[in-house]
Amino acid sequence: VQLQASGGGLVQAGGSLRLPCSVSGINFDAYDIAWFRQVPGKEREGVSCIHSRDGSTDYDGSVKGRFTISRDKAKNTVYLQMNNLKPEDTGVYYCGADHPWGSRCYFYDMDYWGQGTQVTVSS
Repeated sequence: VQLQASGGGLVQAGGSLRLPCSVSGINFDAYDIAWFRQVPGKEREGVSCIHSRDGSTDYDGSVKGRFTISRDKAKNTVYLQMNNLKPEDTGVYYCGADHPWGSRCYFYDMDYWGQGTQVTVSS
């Protein structure tokens, strides 16, 4: 099983980045996919997730209206489009795959994790 997160980088406040998470080794259609971020000294926090069955989404309040999660089933890839980035969005972003818990996605501990990609937003 491999989840490959990429697309991180250094961007100025107000800028945008798109993070792809490429998934292999599991049935892409059977897993919820979530993005988390972590800064040094803090716990990993859920940012956004997309449900396996119907593609419904959820967002942390701090990113609602600025981030959009989407998926391309043909490419087994989930994207996190991040707009109007703020310095507090800085962190290492991880994607994870989890078996569905119900009718919506959750920010529980994932079954599988990818390596992180660094996002740095300068003020």
